Amino acid sequence: MSAFRNPFDPEIRLHRGGCACGRHHSQAEHDAAEVLEQRQMQDRVVEGAVMRALFPQDAVRRRFLKAVGGSTAMAAVAGLFPLAAAKEAFAQGGGALEKTKLKVGFIPITCATPIIMAHPLGFYAKYGLDVEVVKTAGWAVIRDKALSKEYDAAHMLSPMPLAISTGTGSSPIPWTAPAVENINGQAITLSMKHKDKRDPKDWKGFKFAVPFDYSMHNYLLRYYLAEHGIDPDRDVQIRSVPPPEMVANLRAGNIDGFLAPDPVNQRAVYDGVGFIHLLSKEIWDGHPCCVFSASKEFVTTMPNTYQALLKGILDATAYARKAENRKEIAAAIAPANYLNQPVTVVEQVLTGTFADGLGKVVRDPNRIDFDPFPYDAFAVWILTQMKRWGQIKGDIDYAGVAREVFLATDAVKLMKEVGLEPPAASKAIEIMGKPFDPGRPDDYVNSFAIRRS
Repeated sequence: MSAFRNPFDPEIRLHRGGCACGRHHSQAEHDAAEVLEQRQMQDRVVEGAVMRALFPQDAVRRRFLKAVGGSTAMAAVAGLFPLAAAKEAFAQGGGALEKTKLKVGFIPITCATPIIMAHPLGFYAKYGLDVEVVKTAGWAVIRDKALSKEYDAAHMLSPMPLAISTGTGSSPIPWTAPAVENINGQAITLSMKHKDKRDPKDWKGFKFAVPFDYSMHNYLLRYYLAEHGIDPDRDVQIRSVPPPEMVANLRAGNIDGFLAPDPVNQRAVYDGVGFIHLLSKEIWDGHPCCVFSASKEFVTTMPNTYQALLKGILDATAYARKAENRKEIAAAIAPANYLNQPVTVVEQVLTGTFADGLGKVVRDPNRIDFDPFPYDAFAVWILTQMKRWGQIKGDIDYAGVAREVFLATDAVKLMKEVGLEPPAASKAIEIMGKPFDPGRPDDYVNSFAIRRS
């Protein structure tokens, strides 16, 4: 007896003259339908981008479409804008997008500003993408959803792609960080009950929170404590707490302080439960914090989609760098589906004019900034701290890992394509007055009196 063959098997349909999906008389008809469907989808993307450009405010755009109808609206737009030419230019671009509907996960903090704002302000649509930005509870969830491909790309802490790629704590999976989301933008915040304990030498026994073990927050806090003679593993406790839960834990007395991303620090001040001890830029001015990240598989199997997504984020980053745009951005990302914070709190972070919780108004326009270039030296420094605190064991090819993960070459190419001037490939780094030479990472690790390696 011959084996049973499913009559809907694509091989049988093709043999009988049908197509792989079973809805067309021939494979040629199937292919032609796919081309038409893709072109129609591209046209809708262009129409959406144009509408967002003409009507940046969602509410205004919806009222206009409701009043006149979709087809009438596009006919009116076509009379003012060369819509047909725009559609053709998009179709003839540098290769069709392999995928246009994407999910990008983010944690609700200002470090994710370019990733978040690119949605309401139309930067993704400008490059032909329909991106859903998904607010996520914590970094472990971000990592797991990115690894399982539930997210196409994600907002991550800058050490996370390095940890994933090197297999720190798990099996290695090639990961990339082609753009830095923000520089600076963190602070050490203490409970109001400690306002008279400004000397770190008085902090023995304190309980601190950081967002994640593999975070700049953890490494900068450890660096700061150790430089003041406090062993971060023996003299204090450091625990991981998701950023949205930090203020509540400070209020409840579960922790004495945190080194956290904003707007967490400013929200503690706003709620009257904490004060800003110092900004992270006072430890290392210009340090990276978070990154846009994606798997190496996504980068290599969907190159056109990857480049379009990265262009949208680079474009948004350039917009966020300009001080005159910060209040508009604060209003765009403050709502519940993004940061879920009072606009005042977000404005204080982004503009750099803020209350410190001790009665002063501070003006520091560089409290947070947005520079997308992924310097290899950033990655090497992070790796030295992972080695210093025992997260990485044995020898490591610092330069090789940095080059594979931080993709500075891609950043140079795509920054030029969106009209940005890439910086020099090297950058001088100094942390608390101590210079860092990325060419001698092991010597740097061994120079510290307090370390685990």
